[in-house]
Amino acid sequence: MAKVLYITAHPHDDTMSYSMAVGKAFIDTYKEKNPNDEIVTVDLYKENIPQIDVDVFSGWGKLRSGQSFEELSSEEKAKVGRLSELSEQFVSADKYVFVTPLWNFSFPPVMKAYLDSVAVAGKTFKYTEQGPIGLLGDKKALHIQARGGIYSEGPAAQMEMGHRYLDIMMQFFGVPSFEGLFVEGHNAMPDKAEEIKANAIARAKDLAHTF
Repeated sequence: MAKVLYITAHPHDDTMSYSMAVGKAFIDTYKEKNPNDEIVTVDLYKENIPQIDVDVFSGWGKLRSGQSFEELSSEEKAKVGRLSELSEQFVSADKYVFVTPLWNFSFPPVMKAYLDSVAVAGKTFKYTEQGPIGLLGDKKALHIQARGGIYSEGPAAQMEMGHRYLDIMMQFFGVPSFEGLFVEGHNAMPDKAEEIKANAIARAKDLAHTF
């Protein structure tokens, strides 16, 4: 049995969002094909994702200096403790499905905050004399992303930074398998929007059989 984190970063649901609609088609099909797997939904717009702020740095500094967790302030405990929960949950999973829109050439800021929360030395990577090495070599990941324009080719391809950033982070964590499933062009070609969405949903269902 595998544990799958279904991580969404969109304020809308599948009735209003192309990425969420395709994500739902994928995860529903995956559940049908893998009924014994554990699916954990992490809705980043509903979860408590602490920013790495002065309280976090202060709490981490105290822990590194030898103080116990109980010696932290209430603010430090809440934020540092929550970040630890998020990183432990991430490491415990076998597969990751990220669902995001393309906003201003990247993804919503809450996704960056989440990735910061799980990028923890000793958990997702470690430092060595040869540089950092990822510790998640037995995982796999998928990114489902909706793009209103066309970013898979031409000059715009160099402007897309959401999927490319996730790719870099998965490499950093040592995840050996990372795929992308893109829904693009529906804003640029509104007359073909429903066809684009339907084709992406069909691809998502097919991919769910082998993920």
